[in-house]
Amino acid sequence: MSVLTIILLLMLGLLISNIVGHYIPFIPTALTQIVFGVIIASAIGYYTFEIDAEWFLLLFVAPLLYNDGRYFSREELWGMKSQIFGNAFILVILTTVLCGYVINWLIPAIPMAACLALAAILSPTDPVAVNGIAKRIRVPEKVMALVRGESLINDASGLIAFKYAIAAAATGYFSLREAIWDFSYHFLIGAAAGLLLGLLITFIRFGLRNKGINDPVFHSLLQILTPFAVFIITEDILHASGVIAVVAAGIIHSIIREHTETHMAEEQLLTENTWSIVLFVLNGFVFLLLGMNIPSAMFEILSSPDIGNWLVFGYVAIIGLTILAIRFVWSLMNGVYRYYFRKKNGAEKPEIKAILITTLAGVRGTVTMAGVLTVPAFLGNGELFPARSLIIFIAAGVILLLLILATVFLPLICKGEAMIEGTGKQTDLYRAKNKLLMSAIDKIRAETNAENEFAAAILIGEYNNSFQMNLSEQEADEHYNRKIAEARLLALNLQRKYIKSLLSSGDIDVTIFDVLTKYLDYREETLNFHSSWGTKVFLKRAIRDFSRLRGKPRRIHDTTFNDLHLIRDLQTRAMEAAVSGLKEHVEAQGQSDYIYAVILEYEKILPRFKRNNDRDHEKLEGQMEELRLKVLDAERSELHRMYEVGEISADQEKKLRRFTNYIESIVLYEHYE
Repeated sequence: MSVLTIILLLMLGLLISNIVGHYIPFIPTALTQIVFGVIIASAIGYYTFEIDAEWFLLLFVAPLLYNDGRYFSREELWGMKSQIFGNAFILVILTTVLCGYVINWLIPAIPMAACLALAAILSPTDPVAVNGIAKRIRVPEKVMALVRGESLINDASGLIAFKYAIAAAATGYFSLREAIWDFSYHFLIGAAAGLLLGLLITFIRFGLRNKGINDPVFHSLLQILTPFAVFIITEDILHASGVIAVVAAGIIHSIIREHTETHMAEEQLLTENTWSIVLFVLNGFVFLLLGMNIPSAMFEILSSPDIGNWLVFGYVAIIGLTILAIRFVWSLMNGVYRYYFRKKNGAEKPEIKAILITTLAGVRGTVTMAGVLTVPAFLGNGELFPARSLIIFIAAGVILLLLILATVFLPLICKGEAMIEGTGKQTDLYRAKNKLLMSAIDKIRAETNAENEFAAAILIGEYNNSFQMNLSEQEADEHYNRKIAEARLLALNLQRKYIKSLLSSGDIDVTIFDVLTKYLDYREETLNFHSSWGTKVFLKRAIRDFSRLRGKPRRIHDTTFNDLHLIRDLQTRAMEAAVSGLKEHVEAQGQSDYIYAVILEYEKILPRFKRNNDRDHEKLEGQMEELRLKVLDAERSELHRMYEVGEISADQEKKLRRFTNYIESIVLYEHYE
């Protein structure tokens, strides 16, 4: 199968895994992507991914670590520097040595150097893999800050240790003195090279701007290419650590961005959006490739007479639990030392619960898989690398095991923990966004007149879609559908009530009544989200039909063309009556977001029943743009009010302002060739 076909399958797997993550949020996306990788490999036949180590680090690890450096928090590092650097260096060394000896004791067939290499690449943590779990179960912010901080550095230290261990396994030569010297050279020169190259590229960017080259697309592309250039120069010319260099270059970029983000706003926005796509693809590809390698590795292992079918799973369990045990003991000792011996200000008394959360949050992910896939197929003398398939399988198994353990046990341990963002009386982000959308719709209504009525209706429809999407994200899909269906059914019943009143008063005959009722019946059937709803609809229709037969009303005439105009007018009046009834219901029962959403639906439809079909499109677009700009001002005023009275936090205010700015940028955007 061609490489292009495999890439397209990987892209498809990324999209499907994202959809699955939406409907099954308690399963980490990384886990879903591994499963899809296994499915793809099974569909196309056993697939083994082999790529030169330097190429893999360049294509996957360099941009991912550069991005970590871009979002590097100096406050977090300085505030938790002893814990972060301890985890990033000492814990990596302990995991490499202790776990390496455990692996060699379990599987003597794997050389000691290869065992140390496997343990080294299993040492870096991955906050991306646990982020989905953390958002859902409210992992304490201090734990996530520690995982993010240590991941920034232990990725580099783990990869360097892995590189030396693999070299020792491939060549059969290892010198501790040379390793320490080389490690120091790679780390220090790599860091210096990253800082200098980051500054140089920044100098080039500003120099080009001074020459009048201000194209944001050009400068965004230059930023995207930066980690690749830094990695290649550091590795191939300076022979230092490109991994450390890209982290340092990312930190330099974050510092400079703080002072330039205002006058380079368009470039920043374009770059961030592009990076989000690049990172999504790279992270997803690594886990999909991991899944694609599992079937072939499993086949080779299970077909080996030296390893029992269940023995290899025992290896995975023992190694995974060993890694967790080392992390648990280290976290406990570190907490005891900081609280009882060092007596650091602000140090919390170590609790088993907090240490368990820290232990389970240290899952493995992208860097581990990216590194283990670079294990060479052959040694320096041309022989096959010993137990390569077993090493890949164990790494994949440990990643899966730690992800599953975190998914299962973190929610149980984290019950009752404080929310990460904002507590107390502050409104949550979804409800604050709802208020913002409501203020926008109120502004549209206030600005609506006979001339721009149709433009206002279209705009209300757009905001209604945003309102409902926000509600669906706020609640579980089943709950959201049920509540919206109940509100729509209430509106339909109000329309029926109005039509029945017209029939009772003799304003319409039974023919018109039947046509209008049939229309409402069709609408009601579309609300059949559950089987019980379908039964209710059927029973209601049967009762209405029976009541009509008992009354034996007289049909005056068949429906004519003039009746169609009358029916359209009656539908409009019935919907207006429903809107009035819903508003009265809200006033009597209290504010309901779901009923408000249905009111918006009706207000979107009503002008289309009334409108004249001959409309000037350009005039309509102008009216909509004018209304949008007025609405944005109203949103900003409401946002400022909510922040001033303390309804939202500073971080929520920033996110909502970004949401408003995105809309404004779309409204004002004009495409130029």
